[in-house]
Amino acid sequence: MASSGSERRPRIGISTYLEVASWGVWHQRAALVPEEYVEAVVRAGGAPLLLPPVGTDVSVLDVLDGLLLIGGEDLDPATYDAAPHARTTGTNPARDRHESLLLRAALDADLPLLAICRGAQLLVAGLGGTLHQHLPDLLGHEDHRPEPGTFGTTTVRTVGDSLVGRILGPETTVSCHHHQGLATIGSPLVATAWAEDGLVEAVELPTAGWLLAVQWHPEQNADDLRVFEAHVAAATRRTEAVR
Repeated sequence: MASSGSERRPRIGISTYLEVASWGVWHQRAALVPEEYVEAVVRAGGAPLLLPPVGTDVSVLDVLDGLLLIGGEDLDPATYDAAPHARTTGTNPARDRHESLLLRAALDADLPLLAICRGAQLLVAGLGGTLHQHLPDLLGHEDHRPEPGTFGTTTVRTVGDSLVGRILGPETTVSCHHHQGLATIGSPLVATAWAEDGLVEAVELPTAGWLLAVQWHPEQNADDLRVFEAHVAAATRRTEAVR
């Protein structure tokens, strides 16, 4: 639930990416984040702060109450010691390094962390896991990314006594757009949600204060802010505890 204008909203850092973009008469590289992420944080009661993937300084986390790692292009397979698949494209090692530093610092600071799609893959890779680089090879279908630029839907089931289970209940339908997926989940991460085809859809870190990584895109459902509200609430609790 959004706070009133007189209250201090918890500050949620949002990762961004550098891409060529157009606005007005300009066509040049810019630090971007899809509006849906920003709007979801605001509507959930947070104050978004954008973190461009240049000039990385993890001390910026000192002014944040939570961190959101968003989706994007494929991770560099070198991140998890794998050779690139022919369908692995658009990798950006500089962004991988930037977000990995933010991720590690957030874990060290016990900062509430929400990782979405690529962000979930970065978390798994960073903690010793691996990815499936092209899901149609494994699953025999492209339901998780029906077409480039088009979100699909999938039904996920959750573990009841888990963070995601408490937030969303035993089953929910979500928006998805990814051709890669979570394969090996390294300890101490645990899988807590699966798609109907058996693909891991969420992981958590029981030893952390609040950490949730989801393979789907909750920002695409403007009528269901439960994941973002839970993240902002955790950020609020942490801020109040350290005051």
